[in-house]
Amino acid sequence: MISMKKVFVFAAVAEIATGLGLLLVPSLVGHLLFGVELSGITITMARVTGIALVALGVACWTGAPLQSMLTYNAALALYLAYVGLAGGTVGVLLWPVVALHLIMTVLLARIWATGEATQA
Repeated sequence: MISMKKVFVFAAVAEIATGLGLLLVPSLVGHLLFGVELSGITITMARVTGIALVALGVACWTGAPLQSMLTYNAALALYLAYVGLAGGTVGVLLWPVVALHLIMTVLLARIWATGEATQA
């Protein structure tokens, strides 16, 4: 019988691979999945989705939601800040969302560093 841990590891590998594909070559992944190449804002959204899939993979692999949420918040804050600073499409909520994810990253990192997550 297949153990739940093996299924989670398989799911983690699949999600991380898909997430990395969306981060590194979003247009190719779009073409392979949907038959069209992504362009413009859809590439940005594909990369945000890729970050979420990598974080989901971390959660499946480690079984630890803290590391997953820390991965997601830190990577998303960095990527969205890059988009804003590189002159990409910027809406009125971009910088507040970057700030929110930075705050969440700091709070989660503090919990991780102090070991509070194991005490909860």
